[in-house]
Amino acid sequence: MDDQELIRLSREGNGEAFGQLVERYKTKVFSLAYGITRDRAAADDLAQEVFIKAYYALAKFKFQSEFGTWLYRVAVNHIKDYLRKHKIRLREVPLEDVSEKAIATEDRSYEEEQTSERRRTLVQAALRRLPEKHQVILTLRDMQGLSYEEISRILGISPGTVDSRLHRARKKLREKLAVAGGWKGGEHEL
Repeated sequence: MDDQELIRLSREGNGEAFGQLVERYKTKVFSLAYGITRDRAAADDLAQEVFIKAYYALAKFKFQSEFGTWLYRVAVNHIKDYLRKHKIRLREVPLEDVSEKAIATEDRSYEEEQTSERRRTLVQAALRRLPEKHQVILTLRDMQGLSYEEISRILGISPGTVDSRLHRARKKLREKLAVAGGWKGGEHEL
């Protein structure tokens, strides 16, 4: 069954239909929340709250966009509200607090895994030090893999603004990473 049919049934009070929508999108919504907050418990709570909000707002869904795009917009707005309400600034983790894990074995795969984990930790810490608008756009594009058009609809900005904001966000992230540990990434290597 497609999203439109599930939405129609959900609007008629069919809880199973909405449950299918939740199943279809729960991982993406959680990943978005986690990508922004980097807190599993908060991301889990936020994802649940997003689906509750979406359920009660289904009557307002006008089928002018894909359900996933609309749901992402609900999620981004809810996450931003949560951050403001709790006065959470995502730039609170200084890069100096990112610890390097010692490599305990000579095994090459273990070393590669540790290098990858260190890189991920550095990127996450640098991402938290960016302005919220840059964190959100990098999460949507580079972590969630959304198209410029989808991001444009979610954030209510033009595709050109998405492009320029994404370019600036990647540049600032590379600068933060260079300061953090001399790590040099490629143009799109996040």
